[in-house]
Amino acid sequence: MKLYNTLTRRKEEFVPLEEGKVKMYVCGPTVYNLIHIGNARPMIIFDTVRRYFEYRGYQVEYVSNFTDVDDKIIKKALEEGVSAQEISERYIAECKKDMAGMNVKPATVHPQATQEIDGMISMIQTLMDKGYAYAADDGTVYFRVKKFKEYGKLSHKNLDDLQSGFRALQVSGEDQKEDPLDFVLWKPKKEGEPYWESPWCKGRPGWHIECSVMSKKYLGEEIDIHAGGEDLIFPHHENEIAQSECCNDKIFARYWMHNAFLNIDNRKMSKSLGNFRTVREISQQYDLQVLRFFMLNAHYRSPLNFSADLMEASKNALERIVEAAGKLADQKDHAAVREASQEEKELIKESESFVTKFEDAMDDDFNTADALAAVFELVKFSNTNVTGESSAEFAGQLFTTMKDLCEVLGLNVEKKDEILDKEIEDLIQERQEARKSKNFARADEIRDELLAKGIQLKDTREGVKWKRI
Repeated sequence: MKLYNTLTRRKEEFVPLEEGKVKMYVCGPTVYNLIHIGNARPMIIFDTVRRYFEYRGYQVEYVSNFTDVDDKIIKKALEEGVSAQEISERYIAECKKDMAGMNVKPATVHPQATQEIDGMISMIQTLMDKGYAYAADDGTVYFRVKKFKEYGKLSHKNLDDLQSGFRALQVSGEDQKEDPLDFVLWKPKKEGEPYWESPWCKGRPGWHIECSVMSKKYLGEEIDIHAGGEDLIFPHHENEIAQSECCNDKIFARYWMHNAFLNIDNRKMSKSLGNFRTVREISQQYDLQVLRFFMLNAHYRSPLNFSADLMEASKNALERIVEAAGKLADQKDHAAVREASQEEKELIKESESFVTKFEDAMDDDFNTADALAAVFELVKFSNTNVTGESSAEFAGQLFTTMKDLCEVLGLNVEKKDEILDKEIEDLIQERQEARKSKNFARADEIRDELLAKGIQLKDTREGVKWKRI
């Protein structure tokens, strides 16, 4: 199995630190709002990487954090007049709902930064004791970048170029740094901000130290794979390497994986352009399996463009797989003949080539686009060869193969139970009554329940309209 290592800029054979095990850390979201589709890409990609390792028989320890202390969280808390903890807990819960909708498996551990402060203080103290960090007069602790000779090895940035770039910028607090390149490990609190006691000042950790500590606590000093979006390569991941390797005197991560950016209608996603799309908004138009299919239909290192046309194409393509699987499941359950004929046994053997193609694609740096192409070849083969006369064994073997391959991609090909029109009308009536009695929680629950079953509601002047999606 080969994967592209950002560190070496080439594909390398994957050799785990410990045979049969994979230790993998993926940077998670900062929880101050509903997750957007840019957040969704690494979640889906690295969940699929994990699934494929498990399919290959590896035991995967998969850690993905929640950054629950941050300027954006604090700003949102101040705007709403609530605590930063209330904001982060609210959006962690919402994030988990969206992850479940995208069929992203829960991590082995989902650590939260605020629960690991002691470990951060301890790592910072170690860095200070070793001379890699220093405290300024106001209690801010900085990392001495130039003392780590390999700084820049992940992003392939030259220190001299970085230095000249920084000279052109007025960096806040630069006058108290020994060097403009030095970055923050601990910072003093401001009025109204959450804070923790430390040997240097009342304050909170810098962003970079959080992931170094959480990775070390749950996976150890040395891990197999560290992953995230390519926007994290510099400075976040570069700084993680510096801190971790100086603290632990060990290589931090053997392989670094990064997914490329996602654009919307060929433009960068941003609130100012009005093209900011949350996963929750997408879920009101499509089953989130469609979003997952869309994400996997391109190689993870290729930039991806999101558009309504591409989502429609993904919806139709996914339906082709689900319909083919449904046809196989029906034949498996209702076939008059149970055992496969000799001719069918030959066809079953022939179908193994699609599994080989799938595995070859995934072994080559997790090429999910080519893996999906192999699934579609299996779909075509099934549609061509399985008829109402086929045996249960033949249809069942093809169904199991299709289901297993799609499961690696996190795509569920088994059709949800069909909901009848009468049930829908009854639930809409119950929702109307809940709204009248101001039981908005139940009303929202019914809307979500119907959406999960593929029914979208729209409140209009003429009353509630519904459609199947």
